[in-house]
Amino acid sequence: MARLALVLLVMLATPSAHAEAVAEHASLRLRYGLSLRDGRQADVGPGLTYEGFTPNDVAAVGTAWLGTSWLGAWAGVQREAFDLREGALRITGGSLWRGSAGPRARFFLGPVRAELGAGYGFSQLPHFSDSTEPVLLRGVRHAAVVGGSVRFPLMLGLRLEARGELPVSLSVRDATGARAEATGFSAGGALLVPLRRAERWTGTLVLDFQHVQDTVTLADGTQSRQRLRRMGAALELAWHDGARVARQVPVPVAVVPGSVRFHVLDARTGAPLPGARVMVAGEAHVADAQGLVEVASLSPGPVSARVTAEGYASAEATATVEEGRRAELEVRAAPLPPPTGALRVTVVDARTGVPLPDIRVSVGTAQVRTDLTGQAVVKDLAPGPVAVAVASSGFQSADEAAVVIAGQESTLSVPLATEKQGTRATLVGQVRSVRGGKPLAATLLITKARVRARTDSKGAFNVQVRGGTYRITLSARGHLSQTKVITLREGERTILNVDLFPRGKR
Repeated sequence: MARLALVLLVMLATPSAHAEAVAEHASLRLRYGLSLRDGRQADVGPGLTYEGFTPNDVAAVGTAWLGTSWLGAWAGVQREAFDLREGALRITGGSLWRGSAGPRARFFLGPVRAELGAGYGFSQLPHFSDSTEPVLLRGVRHAAVVGGSVRFPLMLGLRLEARGELPVSLSVRDATGARAEATGFSAGGALLVPLRRAERWTGTLVLDFQHVQDTVTLADGTQSRQRLRRMGAALELAWHDGARVARQVPVPVAVVPGSVRFHVLDARTGAPLPGARVMVAGEAHVADAQGLVEVASLSPGPVSARVTAEGYASAEATATVEEGRRAELEVRAAPLPPPTGALRVTVVDARTGVPLPDIRVSVGTAQVRTDLTGQAVVKDLAPGPVAVAVASSGFQSADEAAVVIAGQESTLSVPLATEKQGTRATLVGQVRSVRGGKPLAATLLITKARVRARTDSKGAFNVQVRGGTYRITLSARGHLSQTKVITLREGERTILNVDLFPRGKR
């Protein structure tokens, strides 16, 4: 008992850092076995000695815990058969009952579990009347009891249990109600063999041994001593948190690892992707020239992989690994779209700086209109320079250039000048011969505007017309005539230089 108390003190002084190792909520142990009893009682004739080997009836011990914490309660009861024989003749016999209940605390030291309890104990103890044929009497002992148990893990999921119980503050009365004195203790051990492990409960075979020793001294000085050795088998059922049972009853299982071979391909063309990175279980693997990656020593079950390659979107896939086998998994990565940028064009009145809404903006081949804030955004533009044209009725058109940067939004501000009204357009230029660039005396004919003009001695001309699109014919003696189509805007000055070819030559 001193050694047991020392072990329990060590357990109490150790923090319960491994409390989750056992997650049961309640347990019930049902036992049946045999009892070997020997004893003696003085002052009965010359002194009575007795021994017997009898069945030990069903015993039950139950434990319940508050959730899966360290505090709980226990209750136990057992019935003992008792026979006093002389040879084949049965002299007397009967049944003796024992029971106890109380709170219990649970502690852990690594994988070792200890339980310490205190509570109330009830026992019926045998003694005999003073007669020629002894008659079994039953003394009743009420006592506060303290006890505990320790469980040690062994190999292959087996566990070893040691336990003890000590009654204190004894109160004993014999069959007549007279007070008596009693001392005693019990100690035992068991080997626990796992039988069944389910999601919410486990079944365990318990090979049990118990040693009990009691001494009763009656008020008249009669003293009875007995030793009892119980051996039996029990079934223990435990209800627990299913997520933790694997740690509660570890059963080593030989597992043969498997492997997975990944085929990394282009999702569009089906071509292999050499150099692709495959992440499996936190480790990176690089695909070979055929886009293959083989990962070995994987535990059976599902395994996920993440594939990344330059210019491709990341891809994920899951394979199922089987013991001792290689799984094949094809992973297709989609090419990323080419990098693009965006351009935000802001159109304002050149004179007032006020934003201009509903203005047509051409960016490359895209056509958009400005919003109420005078802005238009064009997305998905290829990086590099792009032409921007802005036009609207009542304003002079504007041509600009901008640079698009991949992954960014560039900005461009375009001021529009108001178109001048009532001011004629001016067309100036020079007519020359392609032979040596000699100025020519030429005739300029604009039929739509009813304009006919002659160049001066230097071949120059200067005419004014209203804004519009005109067909202009230029002719000179000895040269081929030329016709030009040109658009003139009011208030603008346009230059038109023309070189005429001599007749018969090009």
